[in-house]
Amino acid sequence: MEEKTMAKNSKFKRVCVFCGSSSGKRKSYQEAAIQLGQELVARKMDLVYGGGGLGLMGLVSEAVHNGGGHVLGVIPTTLMGKELTGETVGEVKAVTSMHQRKAEMARHSDAFIALPGGYGTLEELLEVIAWAQLGIHSKPVGLLNVDGYYNFLLAFIDKAVDDGFIQPFQRHIFVSAPNAKDLVQKLEEYEPVQDEVVAKLSWEKEQVEYHASHQAELVR
Repeated sequence: MEEKTMAKNSKFKRVCVFCGSSSGKRKSYQEAAIQLGQELVARKMDLVYGGGGLGLMGLVSEAVHNGGGHVLGVIPTTLMGKELTGETVGEVKAVTSMHQRKAEMARHSDAFIALPGGYGTLEELLEVIAWAQLGIHSKPVGLLNVDGYYNFLLAFIDKAVDDGFIQPFQRHIFVSAPNAKDLVQKLEEYEPVQDEVVAKLSWEKEQVEYHASHQAELVR
């Protein structure tokens, strides 16, 4: 009965998770990926991620899949070889480029979470934060700060606020927490932070303009 109530009250059906294709050197990172997958299952939230079965990506996807949740892995055709990314569990959606991969992951998701990861994870995380800043979407973004992994990133963002490159209210575009349970709860309670001066854009418009531009490039 409690699970049904929780699922009914949840704002989200699908959550996009960004994370490393490596497991990291600390066992806590691996445990956090599994716990996040279990938390999504407990709240009846499905997973959208970048596909593959390696590292933290494999652990979080397996945790959701094994718990009975739906998993959507979005992966470029050039990376579909098992020797590159491992085996994807659940549903696989093949795309033609990294840009389309990110666009599809965002389109199919109601919220975003970043586990520890490297350059790719940071790029994906900062892009969805920038999209929120520009008003392209109002979906919540969460940082799973396992064992202080993202402390230096948070300090950098605070420095950017102090030095006038990020407005103080924009510091709250995303939320962070040290564990999955607290982070997901913060995402549930999140209220969008937007600059009224920035024109409100729609995700559909963003994609229409991109595809039109892409088609024009192909014709040249």
